[in-house]
Amino acid sequence: MTRNHKIILSIAAAIAVIAIAYYSFFSETNGSAESKTEAPAETTPGTVTAQQLKALGIETAVAVNAGAVPLGTVPAIVSLPPEARVAVTAPFEGAIIRMYVVEGQAVARGTPLALIKVRETLQVGADLARARAHLGLARANANRLNQLAREGIIAEARADEANAALRSAQVTVSENQKILSQAGAGSGGQMTLRAPIDGRVSAVNVQTGGPVDTMTAPFVIDNTSSYTLDIQLPERLAKSVSPGMPVEVNIAQAGGTETPIPNGGTIISVSPTLDPMTRSVMAKASIGAAPGMVAGKSVMVTITGNGQQTGVSVPAKAIAHIGDNDYVFVLTGNRFAKRQVALAAQAGESAVINSGLKVGEKVATSGIAELKVMLGGD
Repeated sequence: MTRNHKIILSIAAAIAVIAIAYYSFFSETNGSAESKTEAPAETTPGTVTAQQLKALGIETAVAVNAGAVPLGTVPAIVSLPPEARVAVTAPFEGAIIRMYVVEGQAVARGTPLALIKVRETLQVGADLARARAHLGLARANANRLNQLAREGIIAEARADEANAALRSAQVTVSENQKILSQAGAGSGGQMTLRAPIDGRVSAVNVQTGGPVDTMTAPFVIDNTSSYTLDIQLPERLAKSVSPGMPVEVNIAQAGGTETPIPNGGTIISVSPTLDPMTRSVMAKASIGAAPGMVAGKSVMVTITGNGQQTGVSVPAKAIAHIGDNDYVFVLTGNRFAKRQVALAAQAGESAVINSGLKVGEKVATSGIAELKVMLGGD
């Protein structure tokens, strides 16, 4: 190796040593500076640990398939169907002798309502007695003339006349009997007014000793086996509701200590006209009787869709109302996120969401106020 080669190798080695030293010094200096200026990592908003969940009392529930999704919950008034109210009238004028029922009393078909003194029944009874006497005479005469006609003693025309008189007498007796029977009257001048249907006495318009005429109904009876719901549909639901859709009403019990009783029915009509004042459409639904269901009661009706809608059900307490919108707090992993949802209906302890949430996702059902603060809710 020449002298020049040795010098070059020595210089290269020195440069390498200097480079290594410089790199080591720079790395140590830079690392020290970074360690002094680096800020601690921030926790992602909404992230909670198991200990925090327990401390805040936050519980969760899983969203499940709601099946047939309600279109919404709307107000309604309970009323009676047109055929449910029956006015009980007297066929004859008279005076009340005795009252058997009071307003609000439940009655069965045929239950006596009042005993009435009626003058016309005396006349009808007398007509019936005379008709029966004529019937006996006409029957005897017809039997005799028929026998003579068969023996050829008289012409058959006379027997035919006798038979016609017999039939006329029979009709007269039958008519008078029907009048007294349908009126609940006897030949003694008294008539019993009876309930024509099962139901409840909703009005009593007479009193003992008072007059009764054929133009005024002394009693009104309501058939309480079924009711009608007069539903006020908002404009946004009017086009979605059609006859045949099921409805449900939860009737609160006396004292509010028992679970409300659900009562189902069906939409029977939807008005084609929009009320310009309320911007709503009137609909009617038929619904059965239930404890606590009375005419004039205000209720909330949940209308179920036709099965073409999809949605999920969560506990009602999971819904947070922030401003004009509805939200839920969805747990993914260990992080909660505030998510806006479209609430379809809320009845009892359950709420149905049309959009914004999927089946299987977990939502907070308690600690809602704390989560609002954590995630900047209003």
